Amino acid sequence: QVQLVESGGGLVQAGGSLRLSCASSGRTFSSNGMGWFRQVPGREREFIAAINWSGGSTYYADSVKGRFTISRDNAKNTVYLQMNSLKPEDTAVYYCAARRDSSGAYFGHEYAYWGQGTQVTVSS
Repeated sequence: QVQLVESGGGLVQAGGSLRLSCASSGRTFSSNGMGWFRQVPGREREFIAAINWSGGSTYYADSVKGRFTISRDNAKNTVYLQMNSLKPEDTAVYYCAARRDSSGAYFGHEYAYWGQGTQVTVSS
């Protein structure tokens, strides 16, 4: 069983930055593809970014490309999401997810494990 714990959310002004962290308890973290998603109440969960096991391949939603960066530190069992130039429309609960497969993926159903989420609020 893999437990994921997100941290780093909070309130920030538009144009600001936040870095989210997701710590994994899984013994196979270095072989798991990882992803970040977000959700606003009443709307579907949205893919944000994904990364393969080594960090050598990354994937982004068009809405965050150029502003957000996903990375991982396998020695620390942690994946990060650096968010720059934040906009009010980035306000959401952000979720970390882990795959059993080593590659990243765009769709939520391809992920086996999910964190509890961390709230990000961007004020205008």
